[in-house]
Amino acid sequence: MRTYLKEFLLDPRVVEIPHILWRPLLQGVILPRRGRDAAARYAGIWTPEGSPLLVHSRRQQHQLSLELASRGLSVDVELAMRYGEPSLAAAFDRMRHAHVGRILVVPMYPQYSATSTASVLDGVMHWMLGQRDVPELRWVRDFHDDPGYVDALAQSVLAAWDVRGRPDRLLLSFHGLPQRNITLGDPYQEQCLRTAERLAEALRLPPETWAVSFQSRFGRARWIEPYTVDTLRAWGRAGVGRVDVLCPGFVADCLETLEEIAIEARKEFLTAGGREFHAIPCLNAAPRFISALADLVARHLQGWPGASSMSAAAGSFPGR
Repeated sequence: MRTYLKEFLLDPRVVEIPHILWRPLLQGVILPRRGRDAAARYAGIWTPEGSPLLVHSRRQQHQLSLELASRGLSVDVELAMRYGEPSLAAAFDRMRHAHVGRILVVPMYPQYSATSTASVLDGVMHWMLGQRDVPELRWVRDFHDDPGYVDALAQSVLAAWDVRGRPDRLLLSFHGLPQRNITLGDPYQEQCLRTAERLAEALRLPPETWAVSFQSRFGRARWIEPYTVDTLRAWGRAGVGRVDVLCPGFVADCLETLEEIAIEARKEFLTAGGREFHAIPCLNAAPRFISALADLVARHLQGWPGASSMSAAAGSFPGR
């Protein structure tokens, strides 16, 4: 965990503090403390197959390969993590050894942020710097309001409601960012709100039945508000009986959804007076989402000479 956290928290896209100031604090205080904490949290969600994120990501990779093949597109689908393994460099090395000439990079972040999507491109370009024979490259910037993605989200919510009925409130919780990032021009918050609005429209939700919040705050700086935990506490104290939470910014279940939301946020809501709490699973390898991904890939491959000569669509996840 310390190795992963060090790579993650030393990314200048993630923490915009000069390394001369940040590195001593990171290595002396944060890594020892957060490493132990993260290991304990992972213990509660680990599966016999390994990390939930990697398990779901592998299934997405496999199902996307099958879906593209069923459409007559000869495209190899590689999986890479921005931090940790399987690494971006290893995925690109495999494609280089396979004499791949064209690569489409699909960062699996529906909403663009410099801390996520742009960081993936940094990793890709870092690999490119070491290559003499550089392949053609395209990348997907975001898909926050893509109709297929929004429809897949709507279907996942309706599937949960078919089983349990509708809640009193639906909370759409996105990963947070420091407010400073937004002030400096990061479009992430705007895109999160647009995703939420499109989903609410698809579900035909009255305004008073849903809300948006932001989770995973770190440090003392002000982050995007409202915070997920604060919202749930307020709803519990106000007598809201049942809440369902969906995390549209995560396309695969991971620590932030399975532990932070499904366990910790649930505890906060019930302790504050709420009666019932359900975390709706992420899209994972749901057929409608895989179909939407295939549509996205197919659109971005247009204009390249023949899908049979297409190299790969490389998905990049956070890497936890």
